[in-house]
Amino acid sequence: MGQEGVLAGTHEGEPGLPRGRSGLPAEAVRAAQRDRLLRSVIAAVARTGYANATVADIVRGARVSRAAFYAHFSDKEDCFLAATWEGGLLMVGQVSAAARRLPPAAPAQDVLRASIAAFLGFLAAEPAFARAFYVDMPAAGRRAARQSEAGLRSFARSNRAWHERARRDHQGWPAVPWEAYYALAGATAALVRAEVSHDRIEAVPALEDTVVALHLAVLAGQPWPCPPPPGSAYCNS
Repeated sequence: MGQEGVLAGTHEGEPGLPRGRSGLPAEAVRAAQRDRLLRSVIAAVARTGYANATVADIVRGARVSRAAFYAHFSDKEDCFLAATWEGGLLMVGQVSAAARRLPPAAPAQDVLRASIAAFLGFLAAEPAFARAFYVDMPAAGRRAARQSEAGLRSFARSNRAWHERARRDHQGWPAVPWEAYYALAGATAALVRAEVSHDRIEAVPALEDTVVALHLAVLAGQPWPCPPPPGSAYCNS
C-alpha cells in the first residue's frame, strides 16, 4: 500500500492497459479504466486540492486517455463524487465487518467500540481519501454537499440501529430523538476533520476513546470516564 493509501494508488509512469488481440477483453479494460480513474482523482485532489486538480492530472495518474475519461465521467466533479462514494462504501463495509467479527452475544459497548475503531482505522490507512472526504468535499460544490449530507445521515441511521438493538438489553438507556443521532454523526465528523485538516492523520485512531465516550454519554446516559489526566479539571468523580 502506498503512503497515501490504496484508494489513491496511481499508475503514473507505468504502462497503459494492454489492448488488442493479446490484451484484455473490452469489458475488463473498461472496468480497469474506471478503477484507475477513481484512484487517480483521489490522489490528484490530495496532492493539489479539489479546485486545482484537473482532468489532465487524473488521466495522467490513471494512464488512460482523455477519451476514456469522458467515456466514464462527464467531468472532474462526476469522477470525484464517484470516487468518494465508492470509498465511503468500502469504509462502511469494513465497519460492518468489524462488528460481525464479534461473538453474537458481545456487549453493545464492545460492538460500538469495534465499529468506531474500524472507522477511524480505515481513515488512518487511507489518508488521501480522508482528506478528500473531510476537507475537499465541503468545497466541491452543491452535489458534493448533498453527498456529504447523505454520509452523515447514513452514520446517524447506523447509530440509531445500534442504539435500538442495545436498548432491548439496557432498558435504562434513554430514548433519544433523530437529531441526537445526527448530532453525534456531525460531532464525530468534526473531530476527524480537525485532525485531517491539520495533517495529523496519524492521530485519528487516538480519537477512539473520545468518540466512544461521547456516544455512550448521549445514547446510554453514562458519565464521562474518570479520572482525568493529572492537572486537568474537565472530569470530576
